[in-house]
Parts: sequence; C-alpha cells; structure tokens
Amino acid sequence: MSKIRVGVNGYGVIGKRVADAVALQPDMELVGIADVVTDWRIQSAAGRFPLFASTDEAREAMGRAGLSVAGGLDDMLGQVDVIADTTPKRVAAVNLPRYREAGVKVVLQGGESHETTGHSFVAQANFDSALGREMTRVVSCNTTSIVRVLGALQDAGLLGKARGVLIRRATDPWESHLGGIMNTMVPESKIPSHQGPDAQTVLPGLDLVTIAAKGAHTQTHNHYWTLQLTRPASREEVIAALRAAPRVAFIRMADGLVALNSTVELMKDLGRTRGDMWEVAVWEDLVTVQGDEAFLTYQVDNEAIVVPETIDAIRALTETAPDAAFSMKITDSTLGMRQDFLTENVPDLRGDRP
Repeated sequence: MSKIRVGVNGYGVIGKRVADAVALQPDMELVGIADVVTDWRIQSAAGRFPLFASTDEAREAMGRAGLSVAGGLDDMLGQVDVIADTTPKRVAAVNLPRYREAGVKVVLQGGESHETTGHSFVAQANFDSALGREMTRVVSCNTTSIVRVLGALQDAGLLGKARGVLIRRATDPWESHLGGIMNTMVPESKIPSHQGPDAQTVLPGLDLVTIAAKGAHTQTHNHYWTLQLTRPASREEVIAALRAAPRVAFIRMADGLVALNSTVELMKDLGRTRGDMWEVAVWEDLVTVQGDEAFLTYQVDNEAIVVPETIDAIRALTETAPDAAFSMKITDSTLGMRQDFLTENVPDLRGDRP
C-alpha cells in the first residue's frame, strides 16, 4: 500500500511538530516543509527535511542564506496528497485557492474560521464526518481539550451543561522577548469567549459557556469547569468516564505536580520531544462531585495538543483509516501517548472505542 504523501506549509510552533509526527507515521511520507523565513527556525530543519519556499521572494532569500531549496510551494503541492497548513492566523485562508488549484486535500488549523472549510475536526468526536472531504480544520488547542474532556462525559451520558473559565498563556515561550502580559491578567472582551461556540462546531448539542483571560505566563493553558450532570453521580463514575476517553491523562497534586510548570518539567523528564504533552492533563485528586454537580481542572499544552488531531485528520481526508479508533491507535502509539503520566498499572478502560 502506498503511503500518504504529506507536505507542511509553515514551520513554526505547530508546523515543526506536525512535520516530526508525520515522519513517525508508518503510513505517511513527509515530502517536505515550506516557509518564508531564513532564520534559525528553518535552518534547524535543513538536512532533516526537503525545504521548499512558500513565495518567490522567500526562495531568493533562502538561496542567499545558503539553504538548499528543493523548489517552490507549487513544486511541493505537485508531489503531495495532503497539505497541512500551519501558517500564522488568517494566512491559510489566503493560501486556500492555491491548494484547490493543485487538487490536494487540505488540513487547516484553529486560527482559521469554521466557515473557511465548513468542517471542524477532533478525532474522537467526528472523524467519520471528515472521511473523504477535501478539507477540514483542526480546532484550536483549548477547543480540542474541551471536546475531549466534555465529550467523554457526554458520551457517558453524564453531562448536562458546562460552564468553564480558561486562563490562557500570554504568548508562546519562544516569543516572550517580544512583549506580552506582565504582572497582570487581561480578560477577554466578551462572554462567551470564542472557545465555547467553536467547540459547538464539533459537538453541536453541547451546552456550555466559556469565560477566558490571558495570564502573565508563557507555557500552557489552564481550565476550570463547573459541570451540571444529568443525574447524581459518584466521583468514581466521573473519573471512569474520563479514563475511558482517549488522549486524557491524569496527574496528581499528591505527586508534587502542583502547578503548570511542574507538569511542563515532567514532560521533559519523561523524554518527550520538546517537552510536548499531547494529552489533556486532568488533576485526578481535584475532581470533585457533589450530587449532580462536578468540578475539575486540567492543563492544556497549546504547542502540542493539536498535533495528533492533525495526523488523524490527514487519514480521514484520504480515507486511509476506516474509523477514529483505527487511526488514533496508530497515532497514539507512534507518539507514545499515556493514560496516566506516573502510574502505569492503571487498567485501560478505553477498549476499541475512540
């Protein structure tokens, strides 16, 4: 069986991680990466992947910088089945006509609007509806976490409605020298924040409201949820529903994981590439249930969480996986996903369900 030929346009925070993940997949071939920059970001990829220039100006600049260029973006598009566009917000929408003309499948990221593709994607929730489509949009990091966690409780028949507060990082760590929020917190300008309506593009029946603010830190996001359950339930039932879901992993304050930075450090100690955490990290010992209400908090790695979803979206568009469970099993195995970051003897309750 021939491999899916994939190109990545945009070698930034998400793009470099998607490129590495594609290279790990047994059924995919990374044709190359395209970008417009010539600095350390693209230089670090030279020799690892074929380099393409996204514009004519970039091609000339790459040549002057001594980079070996395999061609322009159109050259790469002529060699791929799928293009994963991981360029900055709103750039991908401009690139879309070029992709359509080339006749390739397209995976966009959450910086673009739902209307750009007409379909938003989270593997465990709506893989089937993406099968064979020309394009889809992997939703943002925060929205991905919402669909994973709340979707798990919805699948278990436990979730009535959800009200959440999101504390977002101010900027990506590598850009923190350019400015950002220091010694303050900035509320988003409207309620609900955009993540709630965005999650409803994947799970239309989800009853939720989100409130968000940017904090004075650069690594990961933090969510706090108040959940109205469909009936009185036990804490064990809620935890079991989360354990049955893919790409949700547990951490505990009792293990010393008491803050966002401690989980970031744990990912490095576990040998994760770039310290990435593809799972949603739920604090197990903080899950609280009172009658028909549940309360929980979790951590989201904004740099990594959408990477496995992008890989699964590639398989869905090309119809090379029959269902979500099949694709996610391959993706999660190649990335080394875990159900619990520190306890390996926890029974796997997920079975074959996505």
